[in-house]
Amino acid sequence: MQFLFPAFLWALLALSIPIIIHLFYFRRFKKVYFTNVKYLKEIKEETSNRNKLKNLLILISRCLAVACLVFAFAQPFIPKGTGIKSGLNYVSVFVDNSFSMSANKSEIPLIDIAKDKARSVVSSYGDEDRFQILTHDFEGKHQRLLSKEDALTYIDDVQITSSVQDLDLVLNRQRQLLESSSGNRLSYIISDFQQSIVNLQGYQDTTMEINLVPVQSTAQKNVTIDSTWFEGPIPFLNQTNKLLVKVKNNSPEDIEQVKISFLKEGQEKPVAIRDIAANSTVTDTVNLTIDKSGWHTGILQVSDYPVQFDDKYYISFNVADTIKALFINDTGPDRFMNALFNGIKNFSLSNQNSNQLQYQQFQNFDMIMLNDLKAISSGLGNQLLQYMRDGGKVLIFPGKSVDISSYNNFLTTTGASRLGNQTNLKREVSIINTEEFVFSDVYINTGRNLKLPVSTLSYNFLTLSSTAEEKLLTYRDAGSYLSKFRVGDGQLFLCASPINTESNDLVYNAEVFVPLIYKMAISTTKQKPISYTINNNLSVIIPNKRKSGDYVYKVKDDKNEIIPGQSPVGNQIHLSMGGQIKNDGIFDLLLDSETVGKIALNYDRKESDMSHLSESELEDLNTQNPSFKLISDTQQANLSGSITEKDKGIVLWKWFVILALLFLAAETLLIRLLKN
Repeated sequence: MQFLFPAFLWALLALSIPIIIHLFYFRRFKKVYFTNVKYLKEIKEETSNRNKLKNLLILISRCLAVACLVFAFAQPFIPKGTGIKSGLNYVSVFVDNSFSMSANKSEIPLIDIAKDKARSVVSSYGDEDRFQILTHDFEGKHQRLLSKEDALTYIDDVQITSSVQDLDLVLNRQRQLLESSSGNRLSYIISDFQQSIVNLQGYQDTTMEINLVPVQSTAQKNVTIDSTWFEGPIPFLNQTNKLLVKVKNNSPEDIEQVKISFLKEGQEKPVAIRDIAANSTVTDTVNLTIDKSGWHTGILQVSDYPVQFDDKYYISFNVADTIKALFINDTGPDRFMNALFNGIKNFSLSNQNSNQLQYQQFQNFDMIMLNDLKAISSGLGNQLLQYMRDGGKVLIFPGKSVDISSYNNFLTTTGASRLGNQTNLKREVSIINTEEFVFSDVYINTGRNLKLPVSTLSYNFLTLSSTAEEKLLTYRDAGSYLSKFRVGDGQLFLCASPINTESNDLVYNAEVFVPLIYKMAISTTKQKPISYTINNNLSVIIPNKRKSGDYVYKVKDDKNEIIPGQSPVGNQIHLSMGGQIKNDGIFDLLLDSETVGKIALNYDRKESDMSHLSESELEDLNTQNPSFKLISDTQQANLSGSITEKDKGIVLWKWFVILALLFLAAETLLIRLLKN
């Protein structure tokens, strides 16, 4: 047994007081007259012995009562665990308030049970201790220390949220606040410990004691819309666009008859009814025919119970009425290129002379083509480079007589191959890359009937080992006829031969020329997102509609309107909405009260996997790191007592107070019941 305040043991000297009183106690004798004194001596001896026993018992009771009081003030305890904590305690309590905590245990939501546990933790400490109440929301108000009363109020305000954080981030957040504290640093994680957020294997922190308080229900079945995307790079007007949807079964049991549907403009369209094997996914296709340009929205959904937060998946996408291309040349428009674009519906071609370029209009075009330019000036090169970095596509047909150094200066900045010597030999294209998007799904077969281009004037490519070149068309001598290079978010296509018919018969090979230009115009290195996931780092990148003057973008739905953080970057603007939006749905993007876009926001699917770590798996964390301490279900039955026992050992002062009262009661009974 040890004492929290051993200095109080000096008060045991007070035991001398009842002893002194006992030793110097003088009785006053009372005269009693007897008619017969025959038995006087015998009565006197019997009474004296009884009084001595009574006084001795009273003395023992008094001494024991005083000793017990002294021991109670010294706060004795039996040590248990690694050590006993003294001084101020700085306690951080994390309450898991993610969607999974809306599940029930004995018909009580887990979030309510978790809040009850959090109150017990706070109540286990003193009024002078300080507390942090933390949730998945990671709000600024959570990063400060509170009094005991304020901490209990914060716990009452905890609500289910769409935000979800990994537990290593939670611990880092707790450590950031507590690391400057000079007392005992304690962390309590009250959670269902879903496997998707527990990434604590290998986590090391010796500055803080980490207590794991599992609050779990039985595993539940859950089917979710995992993700969705268009098969093609962009959706097209008046064409059938394939929208792919992935549905996931997050439970260890097969689930039958899952209904998948698509809701667009108030009309629900059945997609499929599928059986999904345990812990697997299925992918279905929604065929969308879009009959008008502009912004479109939709909702993919599954029928699922009881976990329903992830049953809907919102999407939004913009369908351009026209794909626009710009043709830059020195000599005037090319009749073959004009004929091509006039023959393709929803495509348009603009021509500009190299001496009359309007750089500010480049961002309005989906593709820019350079034809027969004698040189690429530094100004044009810089504009094209920025255009490609922002996602644009550039196709270069060199001329018969060019300033190779100016071309190579530009190509070097893009990381593409450079132009080498010019050759007037006849060269035939023999290989077509049907694995690349430009020629994928174009031909049933590429046998002898497919006529490929032949050139009589071409340039050799000087390719460095570090150059990421993808050949689309290759000469019989293994040289490149047409290659693709990635530049930022955009692409550069470089042809080895001029487009004029004297040097190259590409324009006469319609089965190659038409799909080549068409699919280059719609190709992209990455698709524009049709949805975003709600989290604290949510950022949406949009084209900047206005380059100068005062402007403010807003995001609005039926319930909320926010002004996100706005950072212009080139031709784009980054909207930072992290932490400002909590609910999923379709939001309008406003610029000066005018709707300029739609943003679809969905809840994080990390919570969809309802499996959690078992108690034995949580105990393994303690094996890996002694800082982790598991508070089991048995200990949670009396959580306050378990915490007190953990921090202070087996506390005995209450028992000594009870014993002191019992001994005082015994003294009183001895005085009253044993008469002299």
